[in-house]
Amino acid sequence: MGTPSLEMVLDNSWRVGDHFPLQSRAMLTFSLQSGSNGNAIYVEANGSRLLFDAGISGKMAERRMAVHGRDIRDVDALIISHEHRDHIGCAGIYQRKYGPALFITERTHTVATRWCNLGKLSDVRHFRAGEPLSFPGVTVHTIPTAHDAVDGVGFVVECESKRLGILTDLGHPFPGLQEVLESLDAAYLESNYDPAMLESGPYPPRLKARISGESGHLSNDDSAALVRSCGRRRPRWIAVAHLSEQNNHPELALAAQREAVGCDYPVHYAPRHETSEVFEV
Repeated sequence: MGTPSLEMVLDNSWRVGDHFPLQSRAMLTFSLQSGSNGNAIYVEANGSRLLFDAGISGKMAERRMAVHGRDIRDVDALIISHEHRDHIGCAGIYQRKYGPALFITERTHTVATRWCNLGKLSDVRHFRAGEPLSFPGVTVHTIPTAHDAVDGVGFVVECESKRLGILTDLGHPFPGLQEVLESLDAAYLESNYDPAMLESGPYPPRLKARISGESGHLSNDDSAALVRSCGRRRPRWIAVAHLSEQNNHPELALAAQREAVGCDYPVHYAPRHETSEVFEV
């Protein structure tokens, strides 16, 4: 089977540079950036504008939102998954400069205050992992993960029976994860490393063990096996996300999915250094 092209996209997606309709009734999403050098994902549904994580600079986030005709100042809520810098490092800047309410678990907030210089925060709303967050016409379900964070969560965004998963930094395929995936219409799904590249790569043994361990990251094989196990209940599309720069290539992550579920299944890629296409759920 040949290596899939990065140009393989859904017919109902928009390419970089396109401006999608402000009043579209669909749930629309794009990744501003995805990987260990910074993460942020935008979701818009029923008039609610949500940003998940703040791992890239405010200026960069503003520019990448503008690529798709969106103003970061219109974001209603910034929702944080965990305290690692590539997910929360610029949260304080986002709030002070652009004004969104910050949703974060109390434990994550406490640890992040010690580890990161978040600065003064004016509108912090704590939630507990496992509790839903409510926005106009939208519910965000929070899912505890097995990643090595103090209180890490994944997300399922639900609007008018459509469900989008934001499932990265998962640790390992923990019990219940497949059932969550089967309930989704679409998902950003972690595909962090290629096992052979990690094994032969430059990282020290302790870091390799951390990445591939129970509290680290999902490999290409782990991610592909999850999608395959869903059978006909798999999401309509997935976007492989949080790829390692040192231990993976987009072509390898895409190829693993294609080998597992076939070339006809829509698989996208959330890039490390730029915004993605816009995807419809």
